[in-house]
Amino acid sequence: MLRIFFSSKDIARTRVAAAADPIWELILSLHMLQSRTHDPVMSGWRRDVYRGLRRENLAGQQRLLFALNPPRGYFPDFLTPVQSSQGLEAGLDAIRSTPARLLHHDLSVLATENALPGSAHPLARGEPEVLRHLTDSMRQYQSVALGPYWDRVEAAVEADRIRRARALLDGGAEGLLASLRPAVRYSAGVLEVLDYPYSRELHLGDRGLTLIPSFFCSRTPVALFDPDLPPVLVYPVDRLGGLTPAPGEGAGPAPAVGQGSGREALAALLGRTRANVLEVVDEGCSTGEVARRLHISPAAASQHATVLRNAGLLVSQRDRNTVRHTLTPLGRAMLHQ
Repeated sequence: MLRIFFSSKDIARTRVAAAADPIWELILSLHMLQSRTHDPVMSGWRRDVYRGLRRENLAGQQRLLFALNPPRGYFPDFLTPVQSSQGLEAGLDAIRSTPARLLHHDLSVLATENALPGSAHPLARGEPEVLRHLTDSMRQYQSVALGPYWDRVEAAVEADRIRRARALLDGGAEGLLASLRPAVRYSAGVLEVLDYPYSRELHLGDRGLTLIPSFFCSRTPVALFDPDLPPVLVYPVDRLGGLTPAPGEGAGPAPAVGQGSGREALAALLGRTRANVLEVVDEGCSTGEVARRLHISPAAASQHATVLRNAGLLVSQRDRNTVRHTLTPLGRAMLHQ
């Protein structure tokens, strides 16, 4: 079990990350790809990624990357730098700039339980060529494993952020932490990760905690191994039915629907009621709220939401007895362009 201890300042400084973190998603997707646990929701994604890596002849180039990321247990902290919150390239730049002493430490810990390839030795010395090779392989892997699905990943994370925002509004920071159950339990200033693979304690020391919602995080939340690094807890979100490439993937940005009459054009395309549903869902709301605001029956609101969800314009997430809807990036682009 992991026990995280909060002071009153830690409570005040706890926050949810602003968006899906591209490096955390990349690293955790590697763990999920190699896991032997049967997951029917993600089996199609696994199959397609392995096929894509073979098709692009990338399997051999990814050997070091896969070796650094075993499906279970410890993986190096330097692979998930805080700068990745600013985007993929910022994260890769930070990895290439990792001091050699940190590389040596992280790889020494990893080597205690895992066999590493020969290229791990120059990596531990911080040789720039090996670091470039590693980040190049991360970028190549991202293009196959995450790129075609990124809109869906972002939509699932945004839906979770809206859920956490409501928990924060209803119960403050302690309500936010309590909303992470059943994977964790919060009481009296201590957050317990119940199924954590190691027994350890983390004292935040008035630094606060950044909660990072993640599509590819498995059932158990993840924390950094080094307690001196900025504290984070990466936790799983509802995957909203799994992954398929987003509609129109590779076709570029959605075209504008007109100048001065965009909403009328959207209504002509979708039908006025469904266009209104799209507008109501822009900030996230439940089926019941859609029905009340548009003066339609809950059954009609649910039917319209289903059509829009099947078209890739919104995602739905069950929270106890309520189904909440959030626009996907494609749905938001259609609404606002």
